[in-house]
Amino acid sequence: MSKIIANYTSRRSFLKGASALGALGVLAPSIFSPRFAQAAVNGEVLSGCHWGAFRAVVKDGRWTEVKPWEQDPHPSHQLAGVMDSVYSPSRIKYPMVRRAYLEKGRGADVEDRGSNDFVRVSWDKALDLVAQELKYAKATHGPRSIFTGTYGWKSAGKIHNSRSLLRRLINRGLQMPNVTHTGDYSTGASQVIMPHVMGTLEVYEQQTVWPVVVDNTEVLVVWGADPIKTNQIDWLIADHDSYTYLEEFKKTGKKVICIDPLKSKTAEFMDAEWVQVKPQTDVALMLGMAHTLFVEELYDADFMDEYTAGFEKFLPYLTGETDQTPKSAEWASEICGVPADKIKELARLFMGNRTMLTSGWSLQRQHHGEQPHWMLVTLASMLGQIGLPGGGFGLSYHYSNGGTPTSDGPALSGMNDGGAMEGSVSIPVARVVEMLERPGEEYDFNGTRYTFPDIKIAYWAGGNPFHHHQDRNRMIKAWQKLETVIVQDYQWTATARFADIVLPAASAYERNDIEAMGSYSNKATVAMKKIVDPVFEARSEYDIFVDLADRLGNKEAYTDGRDEMDWVRHYYEQAQKQAASKNLEMPAFEKFWEDGIVVHPVSQAAKEYVRYADYREDPLLEPLGTPTGKIEIYSKNIEKMGYDDCPPHPMWMEPLERLDGPDAKFPVHVNTGHPNDRLHSQLCGTVLREGYAVADREPCMINPKDAEARGIKSGDVIRIFNDRGQTLAGAIVSEDIMPSVIRLYEGAWYDPVEGGKVGSLCAYGDVNTLTPDLGTSKLAQGNCGHTVIADFEKFEGELPEVKVFTAPKNG
Repeated sequence: MSKIIANYTSRRSFLKGASALGALGVLAPSIFSPRFAQAAVNGEVLSGCHWGAFRAVVKDGRWTEVKPWEQDPHPSHQLAGVMDSVYSPSRIKYPMVRRAYLEKGRGADVEDRGSNDFVRVSWDKALDLVAQELKYAKATHGPRSIFTGTYGWKSAGKIHNSRSLLRRLINRGLQMPNVTHTGDYSTGASQVIMPHVMGTLEVYEQQTVWPVVVDNTEVLVVWGADPIKTNQIDWLIADHDSYTYLEEFKKTGKKVICIDPLKSKTAEFMDAEWVQVKPQTDVALMLGMAHTLFVEELYDADFMDEYTAGFEKFLPYLTGETDQTPKSAEWASEICGVPADKIKELARLFMGNRTMLTSGWSLQRQHHGEQPHWMLVTLASMLGQIGLPGGGFGLSYHYSNGGTPTSDGPALSGMNDGGAMEGSVSIPVARVVEMLERPGEEYDFNGTRYTFPDIKIAYWAGGNPFHHHQDRNRMIKAWQKLETVIVQDYQWTATARFADIVLPAASAYERNDIEAMGSYSNKATVAMKKIVDPVFEARSEYDIFVDLADRLGNKEAYTDGRDEMDWVRHYYEQAQKQAASKNLEMPAFEKFWEDGIVVHPVSQAAKEYVRYADYREDPLLEPLGTPTGKIEIYSKNIEKMGYDDCPPHPMWMEPLERLDGPDAKFPVHVNTGHPNDRLHSQLCGTVLREGYAVADREPCMINPKDAEARGIKSGDVIRIFNDRGQTLAGAIVSEDIMPSVIRLYEGAWYDPVEGGKVGSLCAYGDVNTLTPDLGTSKLAQGNCGHTVIADFEKFEGELPEVKVFTAPKNG
């Protein structure tokens, strides 16, 4: 980290003209008034972010160094990028308006979006334009004509929650029904299918805690996940406590198996056995194991009888009675590439030991993504260990340090959306492009038929859809249907470049807030203190929305009479009352704000938590939330829906495309996993890129066999392409990925060589130029970001310049 920070400080001349802004702060953090909290001129400021708590060193009003919080057991190297993001060349400095829009009005030359031809305007002008557009939509197009996108990880913090703040503006400021989203890109399929199977959301709930796993699990299976990599981050402020338990498990010497197309950082760290499986074939592999357990009479029949429903309806499919195709290990091997003997060996190993099947979410971000986690639950049920210490399954050990024991501390509340107006609607988040393409048409979702609204204006704050949505070229076409696009952010993401009006928001480090540490652990309450004043003309999200509410004539309804620090105090004092009800003490607000953090106690019971232990102990008194009260291997509710792409029990279903599939047009699968050096697209525009970029491009891992066949070596620039799009990337040749699979991380900023032109080559490495945009099924309508095959070649000719990491002219 020190090297990266040194590089950062030596190369930044970016804020020479703005450093004086930091001098507006006049008090050190230990003595400033909480109500009028100012940035420090000199000293250390405790704050927090998705990557952990930290102390920021400020000199002469400028942030110069970042130090991890001293109690962080495994600080993320990405903290260096957090600091750099404030001063990055990609920072949005001023309010900007697309030239054609400013000169010709809404809807003008929409094909020019993405060309970076912007004009700097004053804040008053920009806010007047935004307010004008919101009023226009209400008066001209009526309810449900504005899409409050605001999807994404936003920044941590309870007040400056861009998602809630924007919806609050429409609900209370504009007083108009709006269109929002349901679900997310991370778990779109699982969060719909799991309530049918387990009666609960599952993907965002506490796991059997790590202390229990360390003591009791004999075989730890990490299936399509990489917790060593992904637990660097948290939806709130990362605690990183799972790393301590992973280290403890490693020291026990017990078996760890990683099932994955590539050798993950977790496999390396845990000295795990690496089982190479072809992408998108995990259901076939699980079925082969289940068939082995059944025909060898190894499965726990008593557990299946007492705790599950519908197994007898699943068995004819498993044995081949219904389709004359037994789902044997040999059958599975032909599809997934794992030898049949290995499949049988794994089934016996899992059955003969206390086994925890941990799965990532990559398995369900694919066509028919409802099936993998449903089948994982079925396999875990056949093992009969659900509800036992260290056994069963878990879907969140890789996310936000799931499995870390939960404290007794209070849960922080936060900014709400002010109450949705009657008539507001919500669409599955991954169907945004389809919504723009098919206004007024019907679609299926989880057993109901809905109608897509007719959207005229999109307002995005705290999100980057030109990162997380699939099929970039299809998206650009759909984007052109919008009359006005408003984007509020602090960096020039691709989404900002495809906007009409761009508002420069302050980063999380240029305003005050409050947040919890640990989505699962709730380890502490943290003061997110302003480190430096907003650079250039950036303003806090709350202040931006308050001014817009004022222009709409409803400022008081929006603010409830509170400013930024009033809200911070309000949420802290609410937490104090909760704590008191539990006989816990929290210091007075002034003391909390001065110290910056309150760590909460963890009970012994929390350290011994076993998921589904109560259900196993008494399934009659502690039933699950399914119609039968049991684990539903066969769902009668889904059967009634009659969907042709989501049957009533888990099945192997051919995806749209797959490696070696029957209709494969291209020879290589593109693995689109989570990056190691950023949070999705966050921090891509920072100094961290210097540590991983290859030839100034996003790196792409290639197996030596595939590289040799194409005359490619590490360091070369390659062109990856299919019939949806094309992108450049930098080659890394490695044995850590299986043949015929390449890895291009999601989150690389889209950088079209020809501006916003459909079909343009991406100069940097956006994998979503290649991915298809279709729903996982009619049930969940999740995204299919891992369903992608392509080809690649060595790039020949003059390399296009990467331009996406610097601001447009005047930006």
